Amino acid sequence: MRLTKGHGTENDFLLTRESVAAETVRALCDRHAGIGADGVIVAAPGSAAGYTTSAQWFMDYRNADGSLAEMCGNGIRVFVAYLRAEGLIDLAEGESVVVATRGGDREVRYQGGDQYTVDMGPAGLPGGDRAARNGWDVAVKLHAHEQRPGLRVTMPNPHTVVALESVEDLRSLSFENVSYDPTPEGGTNLEVVVPRSLAGGIGVVEMRVLERGSGETRSCGTGCCAAAVAMHLWTGEGAPREWDVHIPGGKVRVTIADETVYLSGPAVLVAEVTWRIR
Repeated sequence: MRLTKGHGTENDFLLTRESVAAETVRALCDRHAGIGADGVIVAAPGSAAGYTTSAQWFMDYRNADGSLAEMCGNGIRVFVAYLRAEGLIDLAEGESVVVATRGGDREVRYQGGDQYTVDMGPAGLPGGDRAARNGWDVAVKLHAHEQRPGLRVTMPNPHTVVALESVEDLRSLSFENVSYDPTPEGGTNLEVVVPRSLAGGIGVVEMRVLERGSGETRSCGTGCCAAAVAMHLWTGEGAPREWDVHIPGGKVRVTIADETVYLSGPAVLVAEVTWRIR
């Protein structure tokens, strides 16, 4: 099997046009016995999306443990970079392509170089108006910290955002024995954030992420969007609509519009790989 290795702010993926079973995904993503990645993306025809779409290509994404994911904000940028590199689409700077995902159709615009912007669709608050008023709707217990308020955000995959007081706390945080009250059905990604600045009308936040099905990763695109949405809500009146989210793997820009959220950042293809185990 021929695969391409790529990453978006060091959230790394293996991409192929061949169908891949869940057990093979687990073997491929193993960082000791396999190639290593946070997930596997199959470039499938749009007709495989499971719903009516005009998109030519479907991003069939699985987490490292083989489980299905609704959407991947870093992965979809890398996916479009892969389609371009493979000659499967012709996309010039400033042009966009629609990609089918399990979370619905998403438009991706090529900004030149290694930069792409994704229309991520609207954010959702499962806790509704009450969560929006209170700023939280779940209690989260982090290792060596008291139980803290968290806000659930869908992008459309599930996220829970929790804030800490200092960058030192964030960087020393252990993700062992995390628990939620109530326990989220179907699991959740966890974003732990620390606000850094609101200068110049652009919010700056630092984040670490524990991804459902993959463990801690260097970045999470949908998680960066969820973190920016939570920070925008917590900041209150006059909050910036643009947020630079710093993650261990780099930085992305999140723009919160009235009806949607945009994610901008790099996509880099690094290697061609042949998988020999069957």
